[in-house]
Amino acid sequence: MSPGISLHDIGLGYAGKPLFSQLNAHFKGACWHSILGRSGVGKSSLLQSIAGLLSGTALSGHINASDGQPLQGRVAWMGQRDALLPWLTVQQNVLLGARLRKQVSVPDQVRAKAMLERVGLGAMAQSMPEHLSGGQRQRVALARTLMEDKPVVLMDEPFSALDAITRLQLQDLAATLLQGKTVLLITHDPLEALRLSGQVWVMTERPVVLKMMFAIDTPAPRGLDNAQILSWQGQLLAYLQKDQETPVP
Repeated sequence: MSPGISLHDIGLGYAGKPLFSQLNAHFKGACWHSILGRSGVGKSSLLQSIAGLLSGTALSGHINASDGQPLQGRVAWMGQRDALLPWLTVQQNVLLGARLRKQVSVPDQVRAKAMLERVGLGAMAQSMPEHLSGGQRQRVALARTLMEDKPVVLMDEPFSALDAITRLQLQDLAATLLQGKTVLLITHDPLEALRLSGQVWVMTERPVVLKMMFAIDTPAPRGLDNAQILSWQGQLLAYLQKDQETPVP
């Protein structure tokens, strides 16, 4: 089973300036968690801290997996930037994790091709990244993340560069393929959060806190015409708007 993740009095500073301190939360295992909040509040920095990616920062407190085992080696990461390597083909980029581990097998190559088919890029498997649009590059990055098959998946705005229809299709695909994983998703889209997540969190300032707004126990992805989801979307938008209008001290 995918582990839960607990934050205990997390503090983070960068370049001598504090971003947040004494941040506490528990993200239960085998569940999608969406985190919303105003730009600059520290959502991406928090996710990078959990992934162990930050350098040159002062990190205090403890980040623990519920099974007592280290998170290192069990996390798949998808950042805001696609980070495709320009000298590798699309399929080779999807296989980057296996390439770095020097473990690329024939089944891996077959699976990578199938994954590209599922994100709508099967015909571009041998193309170079320079020939892709921004949305296509983001689809390659998503396919690379899904290929890793890790128990914990951290994604920072993974669908932001996609058109509306492709976004819905790939949300549905990710919800299917990541079922049973512990997923932390940063998004600025309340409807996306409510469609996909078991728990919806908001990160606010003054001081920085993580507040769980909704716990949803119906299967995801949820329909766009779901009356309860639409009602919650209105509540969430109102809460976020109020937070945006509150001046930062």
